[in-house]
This record gives sequence, C-alpha cells and structure tokens, in this order.
Amino acid sequence: MEELKKKSNGENNDKEIVYSQAIKAGKRIYYLDVKKNRKDDMFIAITESKKIVSGEGDDSQVSFEKHKIFLYKEDFEKFVNSLQQSIDYIHQHQPEEIPASGKEDEKTEEDTKPQSEDGAASLGSEIKIDIDF
Repeated sequence: MEELKKKSNGENNDKEIVYSQAIKAGKRIYYLDVKKNRKDDMFIAITESKKIVSGEGDDSQVSFEKHKIFLYKEDFEKFVNSLQQSIDYIHQHQPEEIPASGKEDEKTEEDTKPQSEDGAASLGSEIKIDIDF
C-alpha cells in the first residue's frame, strides 16, 4: 500500500484532503482519502480508478474511469462490519484461487527445494565424484 499525506491547494476548500492511501490492484487503483468539510468534520472518500485503453498502436488513447463513494463517521462501524462479513462469506464459500498473474504464488519444484547459504539448491544427499587421470 502506498501512503500519502497531502493538503488541498485551495481549489476545493470544502473537501480538503488530510490523509490518503493508494492501493494498486492490477489495472485498478483504489484511493482512500480522509477529507475535511467546511465544518472540519472528517469523512472518507473511496475512489476506484480503472485504466481504460482504447484503440491500438499509435492510435491508442488512455483514459481513467472513476467511481466514488463517501463514507461518513456515523456509518463507519456498520460499513466495516458488513464489509468483514462479506469477506468472510467469500472465504467460506469459495476456494482459494491462484492470483490473476499466476506467477506470484506459483512454486516450481526448484523453488521448493531447500537452499544452502550460498543460494544453491540442496539435493538432500551428498554427491561424490571420483575421477582418475
């Protein structure tokens, strides 16, 4: 997770960002921004930003599709409880899958072999070579 602290530069005074976190997830980035309104009440703005590429080659154009929700402090507990229940439900009813990239959690036979201090894979038994010249 990437953590940012920033202040508004005055262009939108009633929604000053006082703290921000960015969560990168594939083609999406989720931003959790703590903002202050004009009355100095804080709330969380959650933004999903998704990269959209249209066209191909030299004609391709990149744009970002954004969706926002605002979460106010009187709803924090209900929101967090419901989010956790939803996550628990998925963990109970859907088996774990390999991530979309497929490479992060894949272990080859080479990866699972114990390694020596110099990084070489240990074969578990000693190799002896007897060469006569």
